[in-house]
Amino acid sequence: MAKKKLKKKSKDISSVVWVKQTSQKEMAQPETSMFSIAAFALIVALCAVPLTAEISSATVTSGFLQYKLKVLKMDEAFLKVNNELDTDVMVSWVSEHCYQCLYQQLGVVPAASSPGHPSSIDVGVSTQHEITLKLKSTPVSQELCKVPFHFGEHGNYSLWMKNMNNLSVVNCSLVTVADPVNTYIPLITSIGRIILRLDAVKNILSRIGGSMETERLINSELGSPGRTVTLITDNMSPPTLSPSKRLRSLDTFRGISLVIMVFVNYGGGRYWFFRHESWNGLTVADLVFPWFVFIMGTSIALSINSLLRTGSTRCSLLMKVVWRSVQLFVIGVFIINPNYCQGPLSWNNLRIPGVLQRLAWSYLVVACLDLMVARGHLDILTMDSWWSPGLDILLYWPAWLCVLLLEGIWLSFTFLLPVPDCPTGYLGPGGIGDMGLYENCTGGAAGFIDRWLLGESHIYQAPSSRAIYATRMPYDPEGVLGSINSVFMAFLGLQAGKIILHYRDLPTSIMSRFLLWGLFLGVISAILTKCSTDRGFIPVNKNLWSLSYVTTLACFAFVLLVVIYYTVDVKKWWSGAPFYYPGMNSILIYVGHEVFEEYFPFRWPMANSQSHAEHLTQNLVATSCWVFISYVLYRKKIFWKI
Repeated sequence: MAKKKLKKKSKDISSVVWVKQTSQKEMAQPETSMFSIAAFALIVALCAVPLTAEISSATVTSGFLQYKLKVLKMDEAFLKVNNELDTDVMVSWVSEHCYQCLYQQLGVVPAASSPGHPSSIDVGVSTQHEITLKLKSTPVSQELCKVPFHFGEHGNYSLWMKNMNNLSVVNCSLVTVADPVNTYIPLITSIGRIILRLDAVKNILSRIGGSMETERLINSELGSPGRTVTLITDNMSPPTLSPSKRLRSLDTFRGISLVIMVFVNYGGGRYWFFRHESWNGLTVADLVFPWFVFIMGTSIALSINSLLRTGSTRCSLLMKVVWRSVQLFVIGVFIINPNYCQGPLSWNNLRIPGVLQRLAWSYLVVACLDLMVARGHLDILTMDSWWSPGLDILLYWPAWLCVLLLEGIWLSFTFLLPVPDCPTGYLGPGGIGDMGLYENCTGGAAGFIDRWLLGESHIYQAPSSRAIYATRMPYDPEGVLGSINSVFMAFLGLQAGKIILHYRDLPTSIMSRFLLWGLFLGVISAILTKCSTDRGFIPVNKNLWSLSYVTTLACFAFVLLVVIYYTVDVKKWWSGAPFYYPGMNSILIYVGHEVFEEYFPFRWPMANSQSHAEHLTQNLVATSCWVFISYVLYRKKIFWKI
């Protein structure tokens, strides 16, 4: 019964997320009908979810599984360690995801009271990644054995330590008593249903099957999105000169980044890959913020070019850029960062860095660079010279020089700045990493600069490095030093905008240059990281916003933009829905989801807070609500422009 209701609920949620974009003239009544259906589906989903969660928890009523669900936490398994030896045994563990880490103690198993009567202890072990158990005799501290194993969530396991015929040899064996729960089925089902309901996927599948009806829908009903509607967006992308030339792919790209960001911020079903990586490496959560910064840079190039063509002066545009940046920064500091549930706003522990603050800084620097070199009339440039293929770079060499100087500053501070009690150029997490030698060196120079410049009480207190590396130092992933590389990310997005401007009537040239940039940045990433997670010159690291992190994510962004540009603007197989709508109101959706995170229908009391399925349901409903809200705002022509 729980599975059936979960499927029904997922179907309802998917129907809210999938909204087909059409032209106003031809699809006015169908859109009204769609609006009603979407609203009804959302209400049904909100009413059905608590009941579904209650039923799913009630179905587990007997046996050891019921005991486990009440005792074990999420991403945890039950392990009974049995000791038949005549000496006490200390059990410790380390995650294989933790690079060069110290073992952490789980417990001590007393010696067996007599032959055939083993002693035991019960412990909970992590199931997110493979772990290695190490067993050592005490007090002699002799290593007996190591057992690497990837435990399954809510599984029941037994570890036995026995003497072999040769009493000097210890046998360690791990037995599965009860199989773990497959927590990925709800996620796969939900994602599969959402993907299959996207109009782009339907169109492609129908084209493969030779459906003429899909051709009719694309050519007659969908029309040319953006041709009949004058679009207005937020401060990141002011309206272009000609609405008919507006690229829907850019708003779709921004919307994809924003929707995933909202889903991740709400919890992502509490799956580990929807959380930020503890230190080096990438998860889904680490992709979206740089992509948002990237597409912001692309929008800057297009909007400034458009405003210059209409006769706006560079001085007036500079004043607007500064004012918008100040507004974003203030909203981030005084509206997004404070936790009002813990009491009135207090300067003593107010976090200064943040997502909107970094967006404000990146926007300010990149927009100023573009105002310095931007050309309003590109149609007067000759394309016959030998150097014309490099116009989109050579014409803006002063801005490139400034960005390269900023990168030189980042490299110098990161690898040359002396940090007290830490090795110069340290890029590690501290804590139990690097065998515990640099416990208080989290982030090296980046952490030191934030603590010195902003103060420990004004930066992020619970960094993701605490999850695996057990760090104790506060560290801010949106800190001062990393903001330099966020400027570089936005500037690479600006370069994408320059390519669009210079080759605006040549889609093939735009896509080929995007792919060349993706290849170039990918090669740089491979060199910097040595194609490894932890052993490169500069590892991919979201907390540091390392140089390799920027080049890697920019590589992905160029390739993804090619795919979206081709399907949305070139072939028009996909209208961009539903991601197009939140992409048109990005700042409003981001601020709204942060402010109203704890309110119904975005959050409600759970029947089982240790269930991935229930968290996934809640987070999908919350994200779908914001997509639905953005669709309503789009229909009402309400756009928040700072």
